[in-house]
Amino acid sequence: MYLAMNRFKIVISKEDDFETVWKSRETHLDGVKGFKKFNLIKGNTNKEYSLYATHSEWNSEEDFWNWTKSESFRLAHKDAAGHRDLYLGPPDYEGFEVII
Repeated sequence: MYLAMNRFKIVISKEDDFETVWKSRETHLDGVKGFKKFNLIKGNTNKEYSLYATHSEWNSEEDFWNWTKSESFRLAHKDAAGHRDLYLGPPDYEGFEVII
């Protein structure tokens, strides 16, 4: 199994807007080969930002990277640029192979 995570630094006071974007967006993940699960998780807030992360589970790393090259990926991310005011920079990606 493979876990893909993106960390987002969200402008303070924009948390509700960020969550609404994610709750209302079409993920286009249904039926994608190897996709298992998706979560949006919230971390701590400091003086600079609120931390969020997306967490997705895949059958394999190959399945994840194939999805990033697919039409489903492009459709899921087509409106991302319209919400730049919510973010302090681009997300930080981390990928993990599940050992146990």
